Amino acid sequence: MGEAPVRLWGLGGRERLRRVLRTLGIEVLDDAAAPPPNRSVLVLRADHLFDERVVSALVDAPGVALRASENGPLVALHAPVNLAAAARAVLQGEQPADGYLIETPQTLASAYQKRLRKREAPYVLPVTPGEQKALERRLFGTAYKGVTDAVTKWCWPPLARRATAFCARRGITPNQVTLTGLALTVAAGLAFWHGWWAVGLLCAWVMTFLDTVDGKLARVTVQSSRFGDILDHGIDIIHPPLWYAAWALGLPEGSVPTQALIWVIVAGYVGGRLAEGAFQALCAKFSLFVWQPFDSFNRLITARRNPNLVLLTLCALCGAPALGLWLVAGWTVLSTVLLWVRVGQAWVARRQGPLQSWLQQVGQQIPADSLAARWFAS
Repeated sequence: MGEAPVRLWGLGGRERLRRVLRTLGIEVLDDAAAPPPNRSVLVLRADHLFDERVVSALVDAPGVALRASENGPLVALHAPVNLAAAARAVLQGEQPADGYLIETPQTLASAYQKRLRKREAPYVLPVTPGEQKALERRLFGTAYKGVTDAVTKWCWPPLARRATAFCARRGITPNQVTLTGLALTVAAGLAFWHGWWAVGLLCAWVMTFLDTVDGKLARVTVQSSRFGDILDHGIDIIHPPLWYAAWALGLPEGSVPTQALIWVIVAGYVGGRLAEGAFQALCAKFSLFVWQPFDSFNRLITARRNPNLVLLTLCALCGAPALGLWLVAGWTVLSTVLLWVRVGQAWVARRQGPLQSWLQQVGQQIPADSLAARWFAS
């Protein structure tokens, strides 16, 4: 019901809620349509910005009335179908919310975000013209992973927010950004193969930047799709070892034991991925990198694409591309060994009870003012 007075990331309040509900498999009725019998009805005020976690929790909470804050206005109801007509009157303050369980975003939804590996309080905020930029910043920050590599965490955000805004204003879709990144991935690999280090590194770094933009664009415009998710993650998983192999083939003959070094890097890369999978299969259902604070710090520099690309770039700038490949090989092996050590430690710890992510313990066993909490949990 209602509408937001301004658009956020190119979306009005009603359309944003429609997209969020669509991703949850919820049917959205036209204003004049009668609700089907034997169903419940979720009524939301479109002049507020809803955290997607809150909407998801509301779907599973019949009989709940939601306040934006402890003393704030009612902004949503999950009503039985026979009370659907009265739900609007309740949200407009014309009738009391008798018979409903009153909740707030903080009491209804969890602060821990498993997919984005971070902790952030759920929210429902009023949309006003004066708060448009602040709300867009809030949406962008909500879309960003808390635990990731150092480049993605600290170098890309200011540029990525501008690029995301550019794409949103011009109707550029996340899949179009991803496909552009795919083209740059191929171009970088071909350039490395021919020993064109500057061209290849330029393509590679732009691709890694777009790899940040496409996900943020999908989240702030609520355009995530299964195809886009598979395409994005498929590219992320497959291309790094191909880049390293192309880099090795582009080096002067005899400068490195090409075949042996390629196999070491590929084996180390695959071993690292397997360690992450083994942790989730054998120890816990969350990422290894959010088990304990040490693992989140390790994620900043572990031998993934961006940290390895830093090594290759520095060595190429110094005129020593072969050294860069040696460093990538060594760092990949060390990182993979450490990951498997952590899997072993987790397996032992699991015998004492189910493991829990440290992000769920912030403010309890983990002090809220600790360095880990400041860097990764907010």
